[in-house]
Amino acid sequence: MKTLRILLPALSAALLLFSCSGNKEQYAPVEGRIMTRWASEVSPENCWKEYPRPQLVRKEWKDLNGLWNYAVVPSKEGADPAEWTPSEISSWDGKILVPFAIESALSGVGKHVGDSCRLVYERLFSVPGKWSGRRTVLHFDAVDWAASVSVNGVTAVTHTGGYVPFSADITDLLVPGENTLRVEVYDATDDNTQPRGKQVSRPRGIWYTSVTGIWQSVWMEPVAADRIEAYYTECSLEDGTIYVFPEIEGEGELTVALREGGKGWAADTGKPGKRISEAVVSDGRVDLKAGEVRTWSPESPYLYALEFTLRKDGKVVDRALGYAAFREISVSTDEKGLQRLALNGEPLFQYGPLDQGWWPDGLYTAPCDEALRFDIEKTKEFGYNMIRKHIKVEPSRWYAWCDRLGILVWQDMPSITDHRFQKWDQNTPYGGTEWDAPAEVRKTYYKEWGEIISHLRTFPSIVTWVPFNEAWAQFETSTVVNFTRAQDPTRLINSASGGNFFAEVGDILDSHHYPDPKMRLWADTLVNVLGEYGGIGLAVEGHLWQPDRNWGYVQYKTGEEVFETYASYAEQLKGEIARGCAAAVYTQTTDVEIEVNGLMTYDREVIKMDASRLREVNLGVIASMKQE
Repeated sequence: MKTLRILLPALSAALLLFSCSGNKEQYAPVEGRIMTRWASEVSPENCWKEYPRPQLVRKEWKDLNGLWNYAVVPSKEGADPAEWTPSEISSWDGKILVPFAIESALSGVGKHVGDSCRLVYERLFSVPGKWSGRRTVLHFDAVDWAASVSVNGVTAVTHTGGYVPFSADITDLLVPGENTLRVEVYDATDDNTQPRGKQVSRPRGIWYTSVTGIWQSVWMEPVAADRIEAYYTECSLEDGTIYVFPEIEGEGELTVALREGGKGWAADTGKPGKRISEAVVSDGRVDLKAGEVRTWSPESPYLYALEFTLRKDGKVVDRALGYAAFREISVSTDEKGLQRLALNGEPLFQYGPLDQGWWPDGLYTAPCDEALRFDIEKTKEFGYNMIRKHIKVEPSRWYAWCDRLGILVWQDMPSITDHRFQKWDQNTPYGGTEWDAPAEVRKTYYKEWGEIISHLRTFPSIVTWVPFNEAWAQFETSTVVNFTRAQDPTRLINSASGGNFFAEVGDILDSHHYPDPKMRLWADTLVNVLGEYGGIGLAVEGHLWQPDRNWGYVQYKTGEEVFETYASYAEQLKGEIARGCAAAVYTQTTDVEIEVNGLMTYDREVIKMDASRLREVNLGVIASMKQE
């Protein structure tokens, strides 16, 4: 293979992939863009092999990531997969590496699909013989946007929504030996009113390359007909109790045990420690007493183990491991009467970067689990205690790493559209108006936001929900806040981060100001935060998405200039903190495509400021609230 590439240097990696009929040795990422250090380790045999659901772990499972056949075919059947007829495939276009979106370099394809076509995947798979007698459940952790899944030509499940897992019991569709799995996907991106965050068909400025199709792991597991499907937890520091709310498929007696875990323990890292308490679920809830409470915080991210055991007719039919934490987020009032954010009853200034979660080689998908963890570790090393996950939802393992490493998370809802539907009034701070969203938009929003909250509320690191970014397609804000609160009353709600339509609902009023940190608005009844500022740009040659086209809110030529500006902004921010600012978000963790305002370059190779000096400044900002 290496010799072939030397002899034919003009032949692209993508064409090589198409010419080799799926020979696993012929996979190569698409060339022409910068890559991360982890890209060279990606292969069909070494592609996201970690257990994908760390919040609920069973011992047996099978990974289905790797090379699949793919074809892009014309389609006029619209966005409802329940109404599709199967596509006729005369020949496959080539091989695609799942779980990387087709537009990405690591997919081996690098092709745009668009709203007039459908992306079709297919592969063969077999079920291990030792799974006989149990149900086989097929899992898709995220497919963007509408998907129809069939097994051996029979539809197994349809789904819309690009950010949450979905699954299907495929037992009754299986045949002995090899089975055929097909996935058909439609994704209109910005030519439809679907949640899609920063994705656009024509990337520019702060809008990035579209992501179509499978972009998180595909896998399957053997389960009992009666089993635990999911759970979430709440806690009371006052009486030392963790409340577990499980979801059970079928019936049986479910016992939940609280066990010792540890700093950074999670369900897929090993066996839990000794049992602390145990109880049977009654009326949909089980209360577990911890005795001496060990709280979770960025300084000490202690996680307790949960052990689930389901019995039917006295026989154990299902076992699974999970985890929980004692972590309470609230609002407190300081001695000056200012509203502050509190963690476990103690005021804490929350400070962190805007994290968009994009990769030059994988787009929405990190090249590997180590890379996924890397950004969180660096954020901690830089002295921050929070991340704002910006209009994107990450794989479960990302949130599990936040739980383990100890970092607070503000979770955005991916925007349905950009600022085409925002209603600004630049002269009046509260003078904007809401979008009169069509009924279909509202229906889609509530469906997907509800699913996102339901999926993510298991993770204790998440402390704040952010339903809207600025005024991008912002509609019926009060109703959306009430909906969010009904889904999860334990976390705070930042109704609209930035923008200038503020309904004074939820818990937080959020201003954006670039480049220097300045609160535009204040509210006596809400916590006041600075949801975005900064954007200090530095273009680092050799590490750019487009060498001749890049931008930042302000731009400098050296890392020292960047640091001096950052440090001066930090001093200005301390003044805002003294006046009542309770949290701040700096833009941003990394460069993204032509944006060069990251703390690190897009390929994560260059930290643009001295990391130790950056940490010292950030710790000083966090501590300043206590020193007032």
